Amino acid sequence: MADVLTKEQRHKNMKSIHGKDTEIELILRKAIWKKGYRYRKNCKKLPGSPDIVLTKYNIAIFCDGEFFHGKDWEVLKTRLEKSNNSEFWINKILRNRERDDEVNKRLVFEGWTVIRFWGEDIKKHTDECVKVIEETIFDQIVDNTL
Repeated sequence: MADVLTKEQRHKNMKSIHGKDTEIELILRKAIWKKGYRYRKNCKKLPGSPDIVLTKYNIAIFCDGEFFHGKDWEVLKTRLEKSNNSEFWINKILRNRERDDEVNKRLVFEGWTVIRFWGEDIKKHTDECVKVIEETIFDQIVDNTL
């Protein structure tokens, strides 16, 4: 059975969650910087303020946490239905998922390529994430030379 947190403990946990410069963003940014790619971070001029923006290649990258962005939604939703404040969390995550979809569509409409990575993938498979970015850059270069 899961540990039950006091209100104060939960408040402290939630307060420590940040929207930018998260651990997963730092890991990915460091890896692509090491490869020689330069970027902007949390670009407010673009819809959704992407975590990493490769302006030279029109690539917007988001580093999504599994919980708040609803990875494996059906499984998570079932788990949330049995938890405290389930209606709040289900609505919040559903809205986040809808917003992610809206942001993706707006960016694509504006000519951007959108890449989204899950936090655990960034932590455990950083090299593969970088490879996806490099392949996308290569595709952009090829498309622009045709």
